[in-house]
Amino acid sequence: MKDLIKYIAQALVDHPEQVDVSEVLGEQTSVIELRVSKEDLGKVIGKQGKTAKAMRTILSAASAKVKKRAVLEIIE
Repeated sequence: MKDLIKYIAQALVDHPEQVDVSEVLGEQTSVIELRVSKEDLGKVIGKQGKTAKAMRTILSAASAKVKKRAVLEIIE
C-alpha cells in the first residue's frame, strides 16, 4: 500500500524526491502518512480535495483486496 501511494504522489508533484511515505501498522488498520513539499501540497490535495479523495478511494480498494483497512493521512 505504501508503494502504491508513493508511486501516485511522485507522478503528481514537481519535486518527487521530496515525497515521503510512512506506514503505521495496527491490528486491522494501517495508517499511510504522506508528506510532500509545501509547493506540491495543493497538487496532492487537488481542487476541493478531489485528488486526495481519489487517492483514498484507490487505497481503500487495494486494501480491501488484501482484507485490511488503510487510511491515508496527508501531513503538511
